[in-house]
Amino acid sequence: MITSFFCPTTIYMGEGSYKKVAEVIAKLACQRIFIALDAALLKTEFYAGIATLLHDAKVSTALFTEIEPDPSALTVEKAFAVCQAHKATVILAIGGGSTIDVAKAVGILATNGGRIHDYEGIEKFLIPPLPLIAIPTTAGTGSEVSGSCVITDTEKNLKMSIRHAALNPATFAILDPLALRTVPAHVAAHSGIDAFVHAFESYISLGSNLMTDAINLQAMALLAGNIRQFVANRQNTTAALNMLCGSALAGITFGQTGLGNVHCMARFVGAEFHLSHGLSNAVCLPHVARFNLLAVPEKFARVAEVMGCSVQGQPTLQAAHTAVQAITALCADLSIPSRLRDVGAKQECFDDMAQACFAANYNRWNPRHTTAADFRSLFDQAY
Repeated sequence: MITSFFCPTTIYMGEGSYKKVAEVIAKLACQRIFIALDAALLKTEFYAGIATLLHDAKVSTALFTEIEPDPSALTVEKAFAVCQAHKATVILAIGGGSTIDVAKAVGILATNGGRIHDYEGIEKFLIPPLPLIAIPTTAGTGSEVSGSCVITDTEKNLKMSIRHAALNPATFAILDPLALRTVPAHVAAHSGIDAFVHAFESYISLGSNLMTDAINLQAMALLAGNIRQFVANRQNTTAALNMLCGSALAGITFGQTGLGNVHCMARFVGAEFHLSHGLSNAVCLPHVARFNLLAVPEKFARVAEVMGCSVQGQPTLQAAHTAVQAITALCADLSIPSRLRDVGAKQECFDDMAQACFAANYNRWNPRHTTAADFRSLFDQAY
């Protein structure tokens, strides 16, 4: 089988790398820029530093901060109107996955027209979006380098995934640990587990290859090895940078390999019970990992190693079970609720959710074939 790998994003990383904004703006010959900003950052020292750089570069800016978690198509339309009125030629996104996803969607509309609904699915737009500079302020989604953005269709109560591996990643990504200093502990935990799930599911995906395997192993090592320290203290810039890099590495791969049952279930858990994407993933993760173990025990054994477990000399299956134990312990250490009932889920919704999971066809990527009955059982186990 012939597979491929690429990453179209130029990445700058390190403490103080936000100052690269001035260099990138000059490279893009930008005079008018649209900024999508997480409102919580508006009065922070970090954003003030970036605003000063833009002012000194004599760049005209239009700012949009009305971005909610799991952003809606209506928010995209509002943001696009601001961008269009300003006649921006470049977009700067500073925030978490929601902010970057809105910026991506605006960039698509600016060059392709229509509504964002028109581009749900894979490679539904052909014209490159406006150049995007993305500065993530959470280590989770990897949206700055991934080929997807997720926008909520509030009319249908569904999340639309707009995917294009070549055209949807940011043109430039800046991974600066200084951007993560104000992240609340629970957000750091939920988004960090989301990043780990990206790497983990991409690694065991049916669409994985030798290149993505190598990247995902490093991503899991960085994420599992630093998330506890990062959640405990966001001023730990070493842990923060390792989290950002781990998240970006996973973001590079999962759009090329596909994801699995954790994301499949979390997609419908989040929509039905109005939970964040990261928390939905985190609650489902240990239960799905246990289910998938039998399909790829060799890979699970390798996961145990990169998570720091001593499994040398153990039989493969035993080492694989150690990986599930390590994942469960990681979630517990981060105070992730262990059951869906703990986050307000209702069992009467599970039949419909299981059918929806099966219809979503994550069997294209998940290593263990999963029927609608299997999904119902997984929901019950997680409950």
